[in-house]
Amino acid sequence: MQKDFDIEKCKIEASKHFMLKYMKKWNWDFDDLRDAINNAYKIGKVGKKKYEAYTRKSGSKKIIFVFYAEYDKIFVITGSEGD
Repeated sequence: MQKDFDIEKCKIEASKHFMLKYMKKWNWDFDDLRDAINNAYKIGKVGKKKYEAYTRKSGSKKIIFVFYAEYDKIFVITGSEGD
């Protein structure tokens, strides 16, 4: 899929829920999050601005995020693990 964004240039923010539940559990920082989205094996657009990224960084994970083109920003809403 052609990405609508350049992950290397976008600012990344995450919800408090995602940071406290998933980033802490997975022992990730924002560099790990950027890397996971950048190297996702599948990114699907599921709304006007919402995406799902499927990655295999330290196991199988799904990251749900919103891309705001006007601010060149990715906001990670939540995630899940497993297939």
